[in-house]
This record gives sequence, structure tokens and C-alpha cells, in this order.
Amino acid sequence: MCENCEARLGRRAFLGLAGAVVAAAATGFEATPATAAGGPKTELTADQALQKLKAGNARYVSDAQVCAADLGGQRHHVAGGQAPWATVLSCADSRVPPELLFGGLGLGELFVARNAGNLVDTGVIGTIEYGAAVLGVPLIVVMGHQRCGAVAAACDVAVKNATFPGSIGAMIEPIVPAALAVKDAPGDLVVNAVKENAKRTAARLIDQSAIVAGLVKDGKVKVLPAYYDLDSGKVEFLA
Repeated sequence: MCENCEARLGRRAFLGLAGAVVAAAATGFEATPATAAGGPKTELTADQALQKLKAGNARYVSDAQVCAADLGGQRHHVAGGQAPWATVLSCADSRVPPELLFGGLGLGELFVARNAGNLVDTGVIGTIEYGAAVLGVPLIVVMGHQRCGAVAAACDVAVKNATFPGSIGAMIEPIVPAALAVKDAPGDLVVNAVKENAKRTAARLIDQSAIVAGLVKDGKVKVLPAYYDLDSGKVEFLA
């Protein structure tokens, strides 16, 4: 690990989460959690995880220098099991890698799902359910971003009746209601639609997943929408 990373994050904060000791919690999931996860879970609460994301993003904004992390050491440390402390559903856009914009996080810290428009489908829901119910991840963030191409395309459908070839039209279809909901709102249409889509996707995740809904109801998991500003590098949590 480089000295800058160790000084800013602390070696324990950077690597130690994978070895946290956690008591198993009943989730209704059929698999034995410890066995399926391959190791102990994080001890962080959702609020503590959220503070780590906020602190990491602040570090990224103020000191976004390249840092050569000890990837070999980290790989060895987490090879036997993982204990991620936050799940991030984000866009596939190459400018929004969650591990980097939340402060250069190391291997084994974030559980990430990505697709154009940060949408939920069967694969994404199953991934997030596994993270929450088996790996014990306490925080789920649905993060949209500035100048999202998928959302911009959905806005064109909403206001211009645009059409798109192949599977693109079907892919952005779930975003169109968010664009329609804010098309007359003041401000930038795409920015407003990105935020609305993140909020609706977070709500849809809870609505479509009995596992996530149950964990949220029991206070074991929080689901938050967020917005990433490409220009400033800041992440705004919307709830």
C-alpha cells in the first residue's frame, strides 16, 4: 500500500473490514449465511456505512490523486471471503466507478451492480438480495449521475417521441415515467430525471424484493437514492 493511502485511510480501515466479526442474523434466506459468504460479515451499521461513503467521496473531491494501492496484499487478504459494507447500483458509464469516487476503496469493500441507467431487473435484484441477505451488507445505494445517456434518451422519448434501435428502446423504457414526471419541472430536464429515476429505482427495489423489503422493515438495511455530479465529483444523497 502506498503511504498516501495508508495515511488517509488507515491500514485497518482500508483492509480490516473483511475480518470483522459479526453475529449471524435471521433473514429468511435459505442458504447458511456464513458458509455462503465464505467468511464473517461487516459489523458496520447502515449509518456508519453511509458516513464512510460520504467521507470517501469528500476525500475524492478534495484529493483525487492517483494512489497505487497494495492490490496484491488486498487480494490475498480477501481471497477466502468477502465482507462488503455497502452495495452500490450505478450506471455502466465509464466515468462513474463507485470504488474510485467513494475515495479509492480497496478489494472486498463495495458490492457493485452496474448497468445503463442504474435499473433493477431480475439479475440486479438477485445480486442485491445476495449482498443484503447473505453477505450482510447494511446499506444499498442507487446512484444516478449527471449527463446520463440512458436518462437523456428516455427524456427524448418523453418530450420528442424519439425511438431507438435494437434493445436500447426496451432498456430505457422503465426510465420514461421518471422523465414524464419531471418534464415540466423547473431546472435541467435530464438532471431532474436522473434524480427522479434514482428515487423510483430505489423504491422499486423495495417493492419488488420481499427480501430487501423485510430487511428494511426490520431496520437491518437502508436503501438510499443518490446523484453523482461529474463536474464537481460530489455525490448527493437524495433521502
